[in-house]
Amino acid sequence: MNRMQPSVESPQAIADSDALAVERTLAGERDAFRVLVERHSQNVFRLAYRMTGNQHDAEEIVQEAFLRAYQKLGQFAARANFGTWVYRIAANYAIDRLRQRQKEESRREQPSAESKDGMQDDPMSRVADEAPTPERLTQSMELRKQMEQALAALSHAERTAFVMRHWEGCGIEEIAAVLESNSSAAKNTVFRAVQKLRQALQPLVGTRAQARAMGTEP
Repeated sequence: MNRMQPSVESPQAIADSDALAVERTLAGERDAFRVLVERHSQNVFRLAYRMTGNQHDAEEIVQEAFLRAYQKLGQFAARANFGTWVYRIAANYAIDRLRQRQKEESRREQPSAESKDGMQDDPMSRVADEAPTPERLTQSMELRKQMEQALAALSHAERTAFVMRHWEGCGIEEIAAVLESNSSAAKNTVFRAVQKLRQALQPLVGTRAQARAMGTEP
């Protein structure tokens, strides 16, 4: 299933409709751009939320992505897929936001990860619990924070490829289109991303099941 296309229309029909909407927008019909926003905003929001873990940031990314797309629409004239184009704009902006957040957090004092008895807590051990306690929720949040930091350390291409492949379920061809590369290069990018994340999270990931939960299982 093509995750980037929620409509029941065929990909070609959507591409043709998008092309018409782009043509009408460039001709001065501003309302035509609304068709593109309504058709693709849900996919863009899902990607942004997956990458940031924050609804406010995701909503801002959606707004900024479509604003940039509108401002640069003339550059899209020769392109074949508007959805892929705006998806890429959103992914790159999301990564910029994550890197900015990481810099801001690095300037703050990090809380201690030690438990009351002085032993290091393992946030990963709490992820699979069905009814987490407040303590477990806190530890799960710490895990997500560590995952976000590890993801933010990836290159733009690696971050986008990992999220699209393992969290969005996108195909390699879709990823290659967003990264403007070929399928072989996209596969290699996904592989590098997984290897880097596995290495960065190794102290936290103690079991195969936990690795599977984070999308870094081989």
